Amino acid sequence: MTAMSRNDIGETIKRGILAGAAGGVAEIIWVSLYATVTGGDAAILARGVTTAVGVTALLPTASVAMGVTVHMALAVLLGIAVACLWQGMAPRHGVSGGYASVLAALAAVWVINFFVLLPAISPAFVHMVPYAVSLTSKLLFGLAAAETLRRFAIANRPAIKAAVRAAKPRHPAA
Repeated sequence: MTAMSRNDIGETIKRGILAGAAGGVAEIIWVSLYATVTGGDAAILARGVTTAVGVTALLPTASVAMGVTVHMALAVLLGIAVACLWQGMAPRHGVSGGYASVLAALAAVWVINFFVLLPAISPAFVHMVPYAVSLTSKLLFGLAAAETLRRFAIANRPAIKAAVRAAKPRHPAA
C-alpha cells in the first residue's frame, strides 16, 4: 500500500466520521422534534437503542446518555461506509449521483433494520415511532451526511485549495 493510498483511506475515514456525526445529530434533532410535537418522550427512544443493541443486558440501568452514545457510535460507523460509497459514486456521477446513492443506501439500511434485524432482536423498538418517522430520520441522516461530504469535495477543489494557501499569512524566515 502506498503512502498516497494510506492518506486517502485516512481522509475517507475522517470524512466518514464527520458525515456520520452530522447524520446522527440530524436524527436526534428529528426524533426530539417529533417527540415534542406529539407529546412523546425522546428519552424512551434513546433507552430503546441500548436495548436494541444488547447494552441493556450488560447495563440494566442504562441512561439516556448511553443510548445517545451508542446511537452516535453506530452513526459514525455508518458514516464511514457512506463516505466510501460517496467516494466511489460522486466523482463518476456528480454531486446529484452522490446524493442519490447515499439516500438509496440509507433507505436500504432502514428497510434492513426495520424489517429484518430489529424485529428479530428488539421487536418493541420497531413500533416506538411510526415507520414514516423512522424512515424520515434515516433519510435526514443521509442528507446531512451527503451535504457534509459535498462540502469536503468543494473544499478540496484545486482552485479553492490554492486560494486558501494564498490567503494564509506568511511568516518571514527568522
